[in-house]
Amino acid sequence: MAGVVHVDDILDVVQKETTEDFHKMAPVVSLGTSLKKASVGLLYRKRVTWLLVLVFMNVFSGAGIAAFEDTIAASIALVFFLPLLVDSGGNAGSQAATLMIRSIALGDVKIKDWLKMFTKEISVSFFLGLTMAVGVALLGALRGGTEIAMIVAVTMVLVVMLGSLIGMSLPFILNKLKMDPATASAPLITSIADICGVLIYFSIATWFLGL
Repeated sequence: MAGVVHVDDILDVVQKETTEDFHKMAPVVSLGTSLKKASVGLLYRKRVTWLLVLVFMNVFSGAGIAAFEDTIAASIALVFFLPLLVDSGGNAGSQAATLMIRSIALGDVKIKDWLKMFTKEISVSFFLGLTMAVGVALLGALRGGTEIAMIVAVTMVLVVMLGSLIGMSLPFILNKLKMDPATASAPLITSIADICGVLIYFSIATWFLGL
């Protein structure tokens, strides 16, 4: 019958949209075909752009570390905690982004709710960061003493809060710009959080150590 939409057609559309969202969160440009049928050249072209973008973003993290060589030289124990801290910020951001993207997709959260969600995320991320800071502070005390424990604890709270706020804000920004919120992918958020985390960590360390 003309005008009749079959359930199979609806499921096909839903499946296609879901696949595109997963690709964007990877981030991978939509393949337009199945992974099994895709050629090596197609897979390369669809993946290389985002990877190059993320590589050059991570250059800023390296530049941030290089800028604090004197701080690192003063306390080599700081290097031990660097991956742990920046990864925590990225992980928290990815969590927040995933929750927000899904809520926006379901219509549970609208653009007008940004301030409310931002305020809520500040509280949630603070308690998350504080909880994680307790554990990392104990490790810091064992590895480098009281000063290192304080540095890593304060940094943990700040990077988790910042990462979470970035993660929940990007989907709103992209939605406002008429772009798919799924584009606020985990690797993109992680790269931004890494850059900010490095600067926060070594800035706090420089101040605490009086360098």
